[in-house]
Amino acid sequence: MSERPSSRRAKHHEPVTPGDKGRFGDFDVLREVSRWDLVTAGVVLARLDIDPQLSFFDATEEPTVRALLDLLLAQHDEPRVPVAELIDERLLAGLTDGWHYDDMPEDGEAWHRSLSALEEEANAVFGETFHCLSLEQQGDLVQAVQDADEWHGFKASHLWSLWTRYACTAFYCHPWTWNEMGFGGPAYPRGYKNIGMDRREEWERPERDAADPVPWAERRESAQRAHEARYPAEEPPTDVGGRRK
Repeated sequence: MSERPSSRRAKHHEPVTPGDKGRFGDFDVLREVSRWDLVTAGVVLARLDIDPQLSFFDATEEPTVRALLDLLLAQHDEPRVPVAELIDERLLAGLTDGWHYDDMPEDGEAWHRSLSALEEEANAVFGETFHCLSLEQQGDLVQAVQDADEWHGFKASHLWSLWTRYACTAFYCHPWTWNEMGFGGPAYPRGYKNIGMDRREEWERPERDAADPVPWAERRESAQRAHEARYPAEEPPTDVGGRRK
């Protein structure tokens, strides 16, 4: 029996994990591609052959959007998931979420305008283009967006939602990210049969180190400190004599 086209195509790609983190050892989701339906396999494999040349974002926007996405996703090492390319392809085709906040422009226009504003901010604060700044300086500018109520004519929380929705959708749709997560890929028509705690299918791998790199208590304390810094507690009211009520 001849191989399916999807199986032959997958063999052209070595298993890759973004940043070479390798939490699941030699796990490679593409070993299972022959068990996926042909349409799904074609869609997933196309994400490996995406055009590196951006078309929606122009030459002045490209370094800015790449730096922003790397910062949001902590992709500072190779190999990188091609998030900018996936978003560029999506916006060029007009494949938005099908909705947007009524105080925001259409997604494509919002991306253009916000990248331009980010460059304006970088030049105003640091006298340099955004992608040339240090990670700490980039982080300060982007954190200011998250902390603001209004930023360059945008409701900041709505702009933050736009950036992170597109970034996360692109990142987590890619097979390299699935390798990092140990995700087995599409279940149809293969299915799962070993259901239960610590029961794995033959293609699944255990984590090499299942310890949480940032323990829950530490994350909670960090979030609490950030909240208190942004919203300082008000002094308790006092009565006429200055005593606490």
